[in-house]
Amino acid sequence: MRPAWLPFAALILSMVLWGTSFAAQKYALLAFSPMAMNFGRMAVASACFVFLLRELRGVRQLYRPGDWWRLLLLALFEPCLYFIFEAWALTKTSASQAGMIVAMMPLLIALAARLILKETLPPRVLPGFAVCIVGAAWLSAAGQATGLAPEPALGNLLELVAVIFATGYTISIRRLAPRYPPLFLTAVQALVGALFFLPLMLLTPGPRFVELSLTHRPLLAVLYLGVFVSLGAYALYNYALSKVPAVHAAPLINLIPVFSLFVGRVFLGEQLTPGQYAASCLVLGGVLISQSSPKEATPRPSGSA
Repeated sequence: MRPAWLPFAALILSMVLWGTSFAAQKYALLAFSPMAMNFGRMAVASACFVFLLRELRGVRQLYRPGDWWRLLLLALFEPCLYFIFEAWALTKTSASQAGMIVAMMPLLIALAARLILKETLPPRVLPGFAVCIVGAAWLSAAGQATGLAPEPALGNLLELVAVIFATGYTISIRRLAPRYPPLFLTAVQALVGALFFLPLMLLTPGPRFVELSLTHRPLLAVLYLGVFVSLGAYALYNYALSKVPAVHAAPLINLIPVFSLFVGRVFLGEQLTPGQYAASCLVLGGVLISQSSPKEATPRPSGSA
């Protein structure tokens, strides 16, 4: 029997990997066009599944008539449309600011899960969301424009569109996860994504490479995105959503902007202000509030007659 904390550990690790993905994409975009970067990471993830065929063979799948379009819609939401808008956003805004916009995703997921999946909102989710949103807004207000963010307003808007598609993906995966193993769903995403981005890479104009001295880091970034993000993070997230409701998983997404801020500071030199550090702590506090549950009152033993 697997421990109850395992799905939440998988969720947290997936958020760490996604938090690092913004900086990795910034590095990749130094040498590759957005569509070339997306095809590269999907091709790498698809190649990894060649070594995982043994794990996928013989896995029981409860296919239902009409699931083919649900699986296709899942992959269309993410990685296809999500990656297009996120890569476009990262050519306009910084990795830190893009990560901040992701903090809006939990609220969208909670509302969609309530309306579509009829999931019940736990008592402390809304207060936790409120704290997280305040922290995310503080993060955004405390951020400063840099040379890596030539059009931050447009970039942040594009990232918000990507977040809407990611919300659709989360609802789709929550419906499919009980019937399909996480690795199978991740493989569908990788294969459909590679086929989707291949013609876009060939048809879309844009730089493919720059000077040779700059290509090693972008190439390593694409490999990292393919193995650890497109394969690892999505497999962990798909597994977690097969075990916990979407409204419980959504608050942890607020960890992404915090990790993206620190990774952007270390690897891209994006400066953090004291207010951003304080706002990051506020976001973490909101996550803890939303994940905690009120203690039930212990009944007092009745006195002897």
